[in-house]
Amino acid sequence: MGTGTRELKVFVSAHESRCGECGENLDRHAWIVLQGDKGAVCLTCADLDHLVFLPSGDAALTRRAKKHSRLSAVVLKWSRARKRYERQGLLVENEAVERAERECEADADRREARRARSETRRAELDQEYVSRFAERVREAYPGCPVGRERSIAEHACRKYSGRVGRSAAAKNLAPEAIRLAVLAHLRHTETDYDDLLGQGADQAEARARVRAEVARIADAWAGD
Repeated sequence: MGTGTRELKVFVSAHESRCGECGENLDRHAWIVLQGDKGAVCLTCADLDHLVFLPSGDAALTRRAKKHSRLSAVVLKWSRARKRYERQGLLVENEAVERAERECEADADRREARRARSETRRAELDQEYVSRFAERVREAYPGCPVGRERSIAEHACRKYSGRVGRSAAAKNLAPEAIRLAVLAHLRHTETDYDDLLGQGADQAEARARVRAEVARIADAWAGD
C-alpha cells in the first residue's frame, strides 16, 4: 500500500510565525511544512492535519505503519545542544497505525506499548469539544455516514496543528470551520488525493483533480 510513497518533512517551529498560505498566526512549537516562496505553512494548508503522530521508539511499528500509509511525513525538531534536526517520529494515517499495531501485538510488551500510545492520542483531544464538534457536523451534514462525524471532529481538534486563529474558529464551532473539516475529510477518505500527493503531485493540482468529487459528496451529505 505504501510502496512508492513520498516522505514529506514536518518541522516543529522554534519561534512564532505566520502561515504563508492562510495567514493565520502560528504558535512557537507549531508543526509546519516549508513550501518554497510561501515559507512556513500550517499542517491544515499542507493537507497533512488528518494524519496522526507516531512517536519514535518502536522500529517495527514505525516500519509497518509507514508501509501501510499512503502518505507519511517525518517530524523533525531542532536540537540546540546537538545543532541539528532530530527525528521525533512520523505522521501517518490512523488506519495504518492501527493495522501496524495489530501486526505487532503478538506479545504482552507490545500490547502495553499500544495501550500507552492510545492514552497519548486520547490526551491530545478535548473530548467534550470533540463531541460538540461532531454534533455540529451531524447537524450540518445529516447524510454523513454514522460514526464519520466523530472521526471528522477528532481530526479537526488535534492540538498540534498550531493554528491560533483556526483553533479559535473551531472552538466557537463556526460553520466555516465545520465545512472545512468535512471537505478535508472527504478529500482524504473518499478520493485518491493522498495517493496523488504521495506520488509527487503538486498540492494545487491534486486538489483540482478531486474538487468535483468532494463537492458532489458534500452536497449529498448536506441533503442539497
